[in-house]
Amino acid sequence: MKTFFTSLFILSGILATAQTRISGKIVDQKGISVPGANVYIKGTYDGASSDLEGNFVLSTDETGKQFLVVQSIGYKASENSVVLEGQPIVFDVKLFESINLLTAVTITAGAMEASDKSRAVVLKPLDIVTTSGAMGDITAAFLTLPGTSTVGNDGRLFVRGGDASETSIFIDGLQVGNAFGSTASNVPTRTRFSPNLFKGSFFSTGGYSAEFGQALSSALSLNTLDLPLRSQGDLSIMSVGGGYTQTLVGKNNALTASANYFNLSPYQGLVKQKFDWEKSPSGWDTEISLKQKWGKTGFIKGYFHTEGGGMTIWQKVAGQVGRGQRVELKNNYSYGNLSFRQAGKRDWFFSGGVAFSHNRDAISLDQTPVRQITQLVHSKLVAVKGFNPQFSVKNGLEWYVKSYSEALLNENKKRSLTDNQLNHFIEASYYFNNRLVAVAGLRSGYSTLAKQYWFTPRFSIAYKMNQGQLSFAAGKFKQLPDEKLRVLQNNLQNTEATHYILNYFLANNNRTFRAESFYKVYNNLVTYNGSTLEPVNLQENGSGYARGFDVFYRDKKTFRNTDFWITYSFVDSERKYAAYETRVQPSFAPKHNGSVVVKHFVSALKSQLGSSWSWNSGYPFNDPNIPGEMQRKTKMYSDLSVSWSYLPRPNVILHAACSNVLGRSNVFGYKYASQPDESGAFSSLPVGQGAKRFAFIGVFITFSKDKSANQLNNL
Repeated sequence: MKTFFTSLFILSGILATAQTRISGKIVDQKGISVPGANVYIKGTYDGASSDLEGNFVLSTDETGKQFLVVQSIGYKASENSVVLEGQPIVFDVKLFESINLLTAVTITAGAMEASDKSRAVVLKPLDIVTTSGAMGDITAAFLTLPGTSTVGNDGRLFVRGGDASETSIFIDGLQVGNAFGSTASNVPTRTRFSPNLFKGSFFSTGGYSAEFGQALSSALSLNTLDLPLRSQGDLSIMSVGGGYTQTLVGKNNALTASANYFNLSPYQGLVKQKFDWEKSPSGWDTEISLKQKWGKTGFIKGYFHTEGGGMTIWQKVAGQVGRGQRVELKNNYSYGNLSFRQAGKRDWFFSGGVAFSHNRDAISLDQTPVRQITQLVHSKLVAVKGFNPQFSVKNGLEWYVKSYSEALLNENKKRSLTDNQLNHFIEASYYFNNRLVAVAGLRSGYSTLAKQYWFTPRFSIAYKMNQGQLSFAAGKFKQLPDEKLRVLQNNLQNTEATHYILNYFLANNNRTFRAESFYKVYNNLVTYNGSTLEPVNLQENGSGYARGFDVFYRDKKTFRNTDFWITYSFVDSERKYAAYETRVQPSFAPKHNGSVVVKHFVSALKSQLGSSWSWNSGYPFNDPNIPGEMQRKTKMYSDLSVSWSYLPRPNVILHAACSNVLGRSNVFGYKYASQPDESGAFSSLPVGQGAKRFAFIGVFITFSKDKSANQLNNL
């Protein structure tokens, strides 16, 4: 018996000696205690939790090399090797905050993101097609957002004192040439592409990523749908035309093909027009879109769009009697792109593609035929490497081939240009923690025609507060002048802009508030003598600035079944450019701009009722009858539009809309005679709308095995 107890005592001593006691303290990056952290030996049940002071103690019978794991919500797990030999171990642990991309701070300065996955959704495709007054036009819907200006006789996108040519548009990361339809002077245009193509958009009002270039003011990046929900056919019957789209969806691929036709002649025959049309605008377009999953993590998209159309209009000339100048326009346009994205091993991600744009305008000014052809090829390859959850680098190469030609056919005169541009960009993002992120980038380029190298650094930082977040962005941006000027003087070099943007953003409980101030400085703007049609003595000695602020509030919560947003923008802009001899406020930059958009769904009527009101303080214009430049301003612009969408059946949508329901006669400026009359005065004509109102009615029918499917499902 004595031997038995002796053996038991010795064995207990051995076991006690083999057990190891581990103690320590757990703190965060700032040295603050982390209570409630889990501490354990990997692969065992031996563990403990830290107390309120961050201290922990655990005992284990394991021996040899082991791994001590420490975990706590909101922090990256810590795993450290320890050697257990029965001796007490003191092991202090520092935890680093984990970066959760769903809750972490994001850069918002200058950026308005509208994607399915964004926490700060501003405009989805569904918003675009249901915004009153937009009439399904992407640009018209974006004109209800802060930082934009409505220029009713143009229709393109004007941002923060910048001309429409200073905004670049991209589809799946690839630039689109001639994204807006060709039109006659002072006849508004619209984007060529249907909002139904896209799943979301990234609209920058300045300070944008180094990935995008050749734009002084803004970048609009549109991302096409991946795989649609189902196979279906969509028929559109509208007051201005019609179309049909067929979508076929497989397990890993999809094909969509569409054809559309429009003709405004019947409509304009019923509604009195202020424009003197000889042939109303008409046209057609076809599209093919291919989607294919590639392996487990890859995706390939192909898209091709082609269209043709034309118009003939008589435009009065100030100081002359009669119908004025006859302008005939015939346009043919094609755009295609092939893009891919692929997730690689070790946190690599690759994307890129190639795009081609071709635009041909055959113009007849009275009896003078003119032909203009613009082409753009853009190829791009981007690699992104995530080194850890906090740090990633984006690296990319781009090659542009731009060509332009114009010809006077009767005189057998032609001039043209071709420019190759090579660009490189690199951008690094670093999350200090979930509250602070910084992004720094550098874009470089070279033009074979201008024989110029350039470098444009960009930087942004954002800090997340308890309520909302604060962002700042700054950077340099360069853009080569319009091809119609470069064809006259090939060695024109880059114009320049420097952006500074301060932003406050708050999104909570279906309410979004955004306030932003900005300051832009322009240099090397092109100036010339003579008219826009015949410029001479081209120089790059122009300069200017644009400064101001804008606010945006969107609310889907306060009123039941109601979504509304309110926008106000103030822009103080002056620039010396074109034929102006001094700095002037441009006609495309009204000082005060605002909009109110309201959408309300009435369940009992199966209807969505909408209205939008857009206004600005008036457009500056130059009156040669008084001294100075851009001395006068038009009356306030105002447009109240309404819409009604009705679902009599789940697969049938009836949509009616009317712009400017109050019939306000908006004037955008004045055209003046080139020579004074007998009294020494320059006579003028107002530049206004083609009609006081525009009304639209459409029926949209979906054919599918799913009887609840309609054209809004994929939006």
